Amino acid sequence: MGVYNLSTVTEFILIGLSDLPEVRYSLFVIIAMIYQVTLVGNGAILLAIGTEVKLQTPMYYLLANLSLLDIFCPSATVPKMLKNLLTEKKNISFVGCVLQLFFLVALVGTEFFLLALMAYDRYVAICFPLRYTLIMTKGRCVLLTTGTWVAGFLHSLLHTVFTFRLSFCKSNRVNQYYCDIPPVVALSCSSTYVAEMLALVVGGILGISAFLITGISYIYIISTILKIRSAEGKRKAFSTCASHLLVVCLFYGTAIFTYVRPSSSHHSSARDRLISMLYGVITPMLNPLIYSLRNTEVKGALRRVLCHHACLQEG
Repeated sequence: MGVYNLSTVTEFILIGLSDLPEVRYSLFVIIAMIYQVTLVGNGAILLAIGTEVKLQTPMYYLLANLSLLDIFCPSATVPKMLKNLLTEKKNISFVGCVLQLFFLVALVGTEFFLLALMAYDRYVAICFPLRYTLIMTKGRCVLLTTGTWVAGFLHSLLHTVFTFRLSFCKSNRVNQYYCDIPPVVALSCSSTYVAEMLALVVGGILGISAFLITGISYIYIISTILKIRSAEGKRKAFSTCASHLLVVCLFYGTAIFTYVRPSSSHHSSARDRLISMLYGVITPMLNPLIYSLRNTEVKGALRRVLCHHACLQEG
């Protein structure tokens, strides 16, 4: 990338939590607990799907990928944030910042595309139930899922290259608790037009495309559910997509508040950080809770896994 020749900065200072010294130990405990719950919750769903034959279907294969993303995404930012809460130095190396931004943007982008794919899967299951197994075959599901990961990482590579081709010579203080495109680009002392337009155009096209696929899928899903005559039939049909719809609302809601706000808005920095934390730390913890609490098959599989583990310990 030639980043070393174009920059005089060798490290960045993450100042997102530096003005909260009186609560940093409390924040450390809270965030560490949330991170642990995230790892355990998503790990339990992966274990349940991997060991339960009934759950090895396209819908749960996609859910397993969502759980992987919900493990990887906070892992890109939380360990460094926890370290910075315990130390006086809030620094991250230049290469560390590049890698953190790359993986964060890649994983978030992949989740956008995966949620759109999950919406399409529910659309096929509810609108074409008799043809579902013919349309969503295992091979096609694996191919589509691989495509979401490849698209997410290629999208991130493009943004990372153009972000760190900029010259950084006026400041190295990132106004966030992790490296992200907007606060890093804001530190550049060279023209940021190309990087900003790239983020706006490419990110906008891909984000809007994923949003439209998700939205249109749910328009057809809701339309089909409303045509079902029996109340029990409506309830069963809605229960198959309710968890995903909750996750979509949570993900898009926090993402919009994090990224799609005018630069002239008068939000306080404290509110910005709170929304970022909700987006990057709390959402991955809530996803497995939403699926395990609302999905009887997942609850049953988790119960059997826990009972089997308990029996092994007793034996």
